[in-house]
Amino acid sequence: MTFKLSTPLLAMLALAASFASHGAMAADLPGKHPAYLHALTDLRAARWNLEHRPGDAAVSAQEDVAIVETDRAMREAKVAAIEDGKNIEDHPQEDAHLDRPGRLHHALELLNKARNDVAREEDNPETRDLRNRIVEHVDLAAEATRHAIHDVEQGR
Repeated sequence: MTFKLSTPLLAMLALAASFASHGAMAADLPGKHPAYLHALTDLRAARWNLEHRPGDAAVSAQEDVAIVETDRAMREAKVAAIEDGKNIEDHPQEDAHLDRPGRLHHALELLNKARNDVAREEDNPETRDLRNRIVEHVDLAAEATRHAIHDVEQGR
């Protein structure tokens, strides 16, 4: 049986293929600040690591601070990504790779990666304050995570 493709059918297939690949590339399209989506992915993963680490009450107080600040950074990053025309439902792969034992260390790595993504130069003057707030929340989350790591290592 021979199968003959018509020109309109080929055009439709080519168009469908281009739309399918467009979603994967959307996070990296040049824009005012395309790294917000990468930062969101790392912040989500950092939050998960902070929330799912078994520990005692002394450490969990610092983890709670880190989670609250990570949530605040995520909210601001979502606004920034939306203002940049990005699809916040796009979840690129996280940047950090676990090279130290423990979820707190991994959370700190992810927070540092998110900060590096967000702290880039911002071309849009209306978004600079938003970017600065995200960096501030990430810094506070990282500081609380470092305190939690210290508390664990000191045996508290």
